Amino acid sequence: MFWRMAGLSTASPVDTILDRENFILDELLDEDEIIQECKALNSRLINFLSGRPQVEQLIRYIVEEAPEDAEKKRTFKFPFLACEIFTCEVDTILKTLIEDEELMNLLFSFLDPTHDHSNLLAGYFSKVVVCLLLRKTVPFMQYVQAHQEIVRKLVDLIGITSIMEVLIRLIGADEHMYVNHVDAMQWIEETDVLEMIVDKFSSSDSPEVHANAAEILCAITRFAPAGLSAKISSPSFIGRLFRNALEDSRPKSVLVNSLCVCISLLDPRRHTFGAYHTYNHQMANGSTVAANPETVEGMLESLGDLLKLLDVFSAGNLLLTTFGKLQPPLGKHRLKIIEFISVLVTVGSEVAEKKLIDLGAVQRIIDLFFEYPYNNFLHHHVENIIMSCLESKNSFLVAHLLHDCDFVGKIIQAEKHFTLEADANKPTIPSEGKSPPRIGSIGHLTRISNKLGQLGNNNSVIQEHLQGNTEWTDWYADVLSKRNTVENVYQWACGRPTALHDRNRDSDDDDYQDRDYDVAALANNLSQAFRYGIYNNEDIEEVHGSLERDDEDVYFDDESAEVVISSLRLGDDHDSGSLFTNSNWFAFEEDKDQIANERSTGVLASPSPNAKEEGAIASADDDVVTGEDEDLVDTATSSPEAEPKLEQTGTDKLVEWVEWRESSDASEPSDALPNGESGKNDPNAAKPSASPSVALTKDEQIAAEPSVSLNESLTAETPEPTHTGIQIPSSSLSTTLDSAVDEVGDSDKGTTEIKKEAENE
Repeated sequence: MFWRMAGLSTASPVDTILDRENFILDELLDEDEIIQECKALNSRLINFLSGRPQVEQLIRYIVEEAPEDAEKKRTFKFPFLACEIFTCEVDTILKTLIEDEELMNLLFSFLDPTHDHSNLLAGYFSKVVVCLLLRKTVPFMQYVQAHQEIVRKLVDLIGITSIMEVLIRLIGADEHMYVNHVDAMQWIEETDVLEMIVDKFSSSDSPEVHANAAEILCAITRFAPAGLSAKISSPSFIGRLFRNALEDSRPKSVLVNSLCVCISLLDPRRHTFGAYHTYNHQMANGSTVAANPETVEGMLESLGDLLKLLDVFSAGNLLLTTFGKLQPPLGKHRLKIIEFISVLVTVGSEVAEKKLIDLGAVQRIIDLFFEYPYNNFLHHHVENIIMSCLESKNSFLVAHLLHDCDFVGKIIQAEKHFTLEADANKPTIPSEGKSPPRIGSIGHLTRISNKLGQLGNNNSVIQEHLQGNTEWTDWYADVLSKRNTVENVYQWACGRPTALHDRNRDSDDDDYQDRDYDVAALANNLSQAFRYGIYNNEDIEEVHGSLERDDEDVYFDDESAEVVISSLRLGDDHDSGSLFTNSNWFAFEEDKDQIANERSTGVLASPSPNAKEEGAIASADDDVVTGEDEDLVDTATSSPEAEPKLEQTGTDKLVEWVEWRESSDASEPSDALPNGESGKNDPNAAKPSASPSVALTKDEQIAAEPSVSLNESLTAETPEPTHTGIQIPSSSLSTTLDSAVDEVGDSDKGTTEIKKEAENE
């Protein structure tokens, strides 16, 4: 769609149809620009679509399946456009729908059991209902409250993901919905919606139904109102949930999804941020999470039945792998049980810890760790359990892990026999005729061992156990210490930069904080800084306003930026003045007044023609001749034949115009001219006068010629740099760029004042 311009735009096809006397809705829906016109609030189109017959027809396109012999646009295009028209959130169209009960009944007739429920139309229905729920919350909830059978119909269709999303919004399990409309949605707490959802675990065998039901219940644990949250965390509700999950006749998906709800009840943030994020957070900031004690006690009643399912020898299924075979494989339901126990341990409940010790849960889980050496999901959860046990304040749990489970001894044995053993009594069997591969849990064992050594410095129980184990002491000194040295990425020449001094963070933790520097962006910023440093001085612009420097004089390309960056130490102290820590390198616009004040009040006073006694620059013999009333001749008008060339300084490079903020050194004279050019190697430079003891200043030359106007002086000074008969001593030829630029501003001011004084005379 093109922008409309006066005299150039053509009539929209939608307006062309609206100009007709007789047209139908299908003709408008057949135009591609109808959605753009709705969003642009075309008044004629909005008035037409807001009519009740048009709204009814749009709803029918959404909730009714097209006939088998219908055209494709009726099957796909018209339902899509009808949904998009409603989701444009035009108030008059939504108002027509929400205020007409018959139209609302037609919309929710899609939920009837006798109705066809295709995923395509279910998605369109969901978008329209959510739009009404967000934009017309109060009248919509009033309608649903008056027709509470809608809630049951939504639960019956919970296997459709789009319907599940509607139900989540409806019961207030949305972060924004309930906060904004507490009164309108409070009635949902009095319904039995939770019981209807839990019953889906026992009445349906569909894994999609179980997964969506668990998704709704997990959302309730995070964002639901207080009434629903209290119900879902009650021991009676937990018991009902486990009864459905532990039935032998139920599929394993019921157990897996029921445990997902229990995990969300123990740690609601876990589902939001992900299990790995929660694991890293626990490793860095402690291992305990808050949970309702009554909820924990309700879960402990079924813990014994869950542990029975961890017996893998009763299963007879077989899974072939690249390293051999698993007989049986661990399975998703066993992995979910171990994840549930890992979260239960982090709660820090003494009752839960005692229950785990009595039932031998920790010992059985450690055995699974070594029985399935290639299941990294299992290793992750077991490592979390062991870390929580070691950091627990319950000394009995720590002693149980070290003595009863003999975890340190099992680490030593796994390190000695680091290849997969061919044992028919174990579930993991290597392939015949091949060399056995290395076990895949060495990395986790290394990290756990390092944690043991670290905690042994503060925990007397751990320290006593480790010191009494000679095998551990020898292995720690001979194997683990050397392994840590080799795996220390900070010592690698090709690894992580050692100058970052990031010793507190693990190499695998929070890698998103290590970002490369954008060289192109740095080059652009530095280039802009150089530009501002040149053009920011108002005094220079006043005198040299007609002089413009080319862009290449101040261009700072990517290669230059790389040179600068590579020459810096990225991890030095903050006081080192690094490019990335010092933000006051260059003077920008807000600093120009400060620069002017520094120049006017600096230690070094710039030469001024108003001074009554002017000191000339010393010659090579260190003779200084003062005098202001002598008749001086401008060296610019002297004969070229009588001008000897200035001595070479050993370099052919002219001084670039760069303005620095530092003050110049008072002990060093300057050989720079006010226009920023140097006369060191200029072949047209002026020759010294006949007497080496007489020095001429430029200001005195200008004062001797009052007939020269300001424009002529600028013309004489600007194109070709003029030099006085000054013989600069060799010791002064290496003056810094800072002192030269500092004298530029003040000498230019003095030049302007003496010229005005000469014209007045």
